[in-house]
Amino acid sequence: MTETVVELYADGACKGNPGPGGWGVLLRVGGREKEMFGGEAQTTNNRMELTAVIEGLLTLEKRTQVRVYTDSQYVQKGISEWIHAWKRRGWLTADKKPVKNVDLWKKLDETARRHDVEWYWVKGHAGHPENERADALANKGIEVGA
Repeated sequence: MTETVVELYADGACKGNPGPGGWGVLLRVGGREKEMFGGEAQTTNNRMELTAVIEGLLTLEKRTQVRVYTDSQYVQKGISEWIHAWKRRGWLTADKKPVKNVDLWKKLDETARRHDVEWYWVKGHAGHPENERADALANKGIEVGA
């Protein structure tokens, strides 16, 4: 029996930074797809990038194999590399400053641990079809959140 793998394409957008922001997610499993988006009136691009992945993972009800694709190196490197040291230092950076967006990093860490996640970075605005769709959804989210 083959393992079901969910592909999650996530993106965040912001008009001004800070400013009105949106997040978008494209979920794909087998031949089925689901699109999601949302927004906030006053936020940052990095917060929307994190929120997109969190919201996408939260829709998965049982432990699942997930491939997360993001054009945010902040998200991909943060969850794959930096978070381990942040947690060891009590959520402080290497120069002893509080980690920005710590509320979302903690939520992402908790949410991702419920699944078997592989993290992939894709170049943004480079014609990657699923990333372009996630970007369009994030921009739709700006309108909803503004």
